[in-house]
Amino acid sequence: MKNGDKSIQGICFGEVLWDNLPTGKKLGGAPLNVAYHLNKLGVTTRMLTRIGRDDNGYELRNVCEDLGIPTDFFQYDDLLPTSTVEVSIDAKRDVHYDIVYPVAWDRIAVDNVVLEAVAAVDFLVYGSLACRDEVSFQSLLLLLEKARFRVMDVNLRTPYFGPEKIHTLLGYADFVKMNAEELHVISDWNGATDTYTDQQRVDLIMEHFAIQEAIVTYGADGAVYHYKKDNISYHFPALKVQVEDTIGSGDSFLAAFLTKRFQMQEGVQLEEVLEFAATLSGFVTQSRGACPEYNDEVINRFQWLHPIFNGAQKQQ
Repeated sequence: MKNGDKSIQGICFGEVLWDNLPTGKKLGGAPLNVAYHLNKLGVTTRMLTRIGRDDNGYELRNVCEDLGIPTDFFQYDDLLPTSTVEVSIDAKRDVHYDIVYPVAWDRIAVDNVVLEAVAAVDFLVYGSLACRDEVSFQSLLLLLEKARFRVMDVNLRTPYFGPEKIHTLLGYADFVKMNAEELHVISDWNGATDTYTDQQRVDLIMEHFAIQEAIVTYGADGAVYHYKKDNISYHFPALKVQVEDTIGSGDSFLAAFLTKRFQMQEGVQLEEVLEFAATLSGFVTQSRGACPEYNDEVINRFQWLHPIFNGAQKQQ
């Protein structure tokens, strides 16, 4: 493992919250998890979000600062509270969420300072959940007009999604990450039938929305990376690990992939990108919570103990 290039910079837009887990309160929110791992990997990434002027909000900000996540783009709401989510984990170790509405991150605002910052960084990461309220949705649309490279992390959470907003967000995306269930939901909205393979479903979405790159995650079955320009798909297996919980595993995969992707111009191969993403995701899966502590030595040792023998499999 090598730290990312400090010259690469990004911004993550969206929800920050406290996950109330059976084991206690944990920092959460998909874009925040992505920002945590990007910063751990050496890619300076600010979090654009909104918290309440309450004890939960101040504690959340302080924890983020301790974790190395820049908080200069945190906004403060005098009326709405900091977000909390009730989390339960079933017998299969799958995670279920009860997300309160409305909360402070439903009212994220933008100004010229934020717009200029988004235009200056290498990428903007955004999700669909943060757009459940019209205020944050409209703010994000302004940012997407300015961003150089737009990474959409699909995050469908019942009842906070529908085709209209999801389609709008996909229309801006250069790169999309989604899980298998989300792939089926979105492709069904766009005319897919039960006879469609997952490859056909991905092709349908990428063609319809002019998306150049996509990753579909399959949990224990790994992930598939699709690149429209060269008409290729790579399947990469997941590491075989003892699962502690699956919270944030997809977020860490995305952060690791983006870190290596932006180094590809320096000679990094696609197989190396995927292997590194699978390694970090596996480490998070066998850890507790979405933002475990680690460094180069920890990840290098983990990779040595959990080698991926088969590697990526190219599919045409």
